[in-house]
Amino acid sequence: MAKYRKLSRTSSQRKALLRNQVTGLIYHGRIRTTEAKAKEIQKIAEGLIALAIKERDNYETVTVQAKVPLKDKDGKRVKEVVDGKKVTKFDTVDKEIKKDKPSRLHARRQMLKVLYPVTEVPAENAGKKRNTKKVDLVAKLFDEIAPKYENRKGGYTRIVKIGERKGDAAMEVLIELV
Repeated sequence: MAKYRKLSRTSSQRKALLRNQVTGLIYHGRIRTTEAKAKEIQKIAEGLIALAIKERDNYETVTVQAKVPLKDKDGKRVKEVVDGKKVTKFDTVDKEIKKDKPSRLHARRQMLKVLYPVTEVPAENAGKKRNTKKVDLVAKLFDEIAPKYENRKGGYTRIVKIGERKGDAAMEVLIELV
């Protein structure tokens, strides 16, 4: 018996399809697809969630000093003249950051191998680059999804059959995070 379904695609197409669908599942929480694809997606997604649960609290908090530009009441940077040039004034601020331990860093990189980068575009600026922001799905896995499932032994996703698709009668399902 085979280890995985080929889904009538070449290996590169199959990997891209599965990465895209797993990214969609983690980002949206549920997706609609065929039964065979859903079973393959389920394997990958549950592995990522299990990895996130295992490495969830494996970091240390470090205080660092960061230079932040001073801003005036309008939100523009404050400039001063030094040797005939305008230079931005900076203020030093203490910030607390999470520093991953080596095993969590490795887990983060393993997740990044599977997940595609997601850019969120506001509805009013559709088709424009302004105000777009990148969504950190790895942080979402560690901070939102892993705490939700920390007391669960497995079975983080659910497949619900919807019915047959009209065009080719393929069984359609809804795969969602439990």
